[in-house]
Amino acid sequence: MISVLDAPSNLGLRPPREGHEPGVRGLAQALRGHGIAGRLDAEDAGRVDPPPYVFGPDHTTGYLNGPALAGYSVRLAARVGDLLDADRFPLVLGGDCSILLGPMLALRARGTYGLAHLDGHDDYSPRLDPDAHAGRLTAGGLALGLATGHGPDALTDHDGLRPYVAEEHVAHIGVQREPEDHEDSDLAAFDTSRIARFPIEYVREHGAGAAARAARAHLEDAPIEGFWVHLDADILDRSVMPAVDSPNPDGLSFAELTSVLTTLLASPRATGLHVGIYDPELDPDGTAGAALTAAVADAFP
Repeated sequence: MISVLDAPSNLGLRPPREGHEPGVRGLAQALRGHGIAGRLDAEDAGRVDPPPYVFGPDHTTGYLNGPALAGYSVRLAARVGDLLDADRFPLVLGGDCSILLGPMLALRARGTYGLAHLDGHDDYSPRLDPDAHAGRLTAGGLALGLATGHGPDALTDHDGLRPYVAEEHVAHIGVQREPEDHEDSDLAAFDTSRIARFPIEYVREHGAGAAARAARAHLEDAPIEGFWVHLDADILDRSVMPAVDSPNPDGLSFAELTSVLTTLLASPRATGLHVGIYDPELDPDGTAGAALTAAVADAFP
């Protein structure tokens, strides 16, 4: 059975303007309003509320809202773990991409799992981030790096479980471009060659279905017990999904997204899914949110 769990955290994003919290905190309510639970005949698993958003930098972790996010990830992991233990399929409604840490921590505590990472951005290395040394890194923008063990212990090593997922157990679909080579010794550990990557160029050449099948094959061939699916709405093209903090100039259509998700979710090793980054404040008539709801719901077997 599918269980819909709200994780309305915006802790991993910087403010869109001074004194204003990122609007992704409204994602879960918006998708519920579009009927996602009813369309899937899913049970209501409630919500895990985040702590208050803090606007200033955190120099202890180096990340905005770092201490709050560390605690929130543990609480979210506990709730996701309860659902997994009850043989449920969690559908987690975020939230920004930093909610990835909760499910991956829950899975790591139970064994060795992989990740299908559907995201238009790298979310891995801080090389290009101007706030890298100002205590203002964003966990949402570096969620994959954190989940694979790169970052402060508070965010990457709860109970000594680093990494929550190994790079070689990750398949990334839809990234816009390869990151720069990391010549800086401080970034030498960020080795994307260990990640199975199916960038947008691969999708354009081979098709979204082929990219999904290749990613699924990679994960099913890996020595893991299952895999989680991370969906960042910015994998979609900005012409159909403008309601994200960084609209994608060369992303998927909704039909392509449904094709990818259908292939991944049909795997018996698919363990759960979360949806992030859609910002209903940027979608006043709800058109993009309704289409995202349909694309996700239609993908389930």
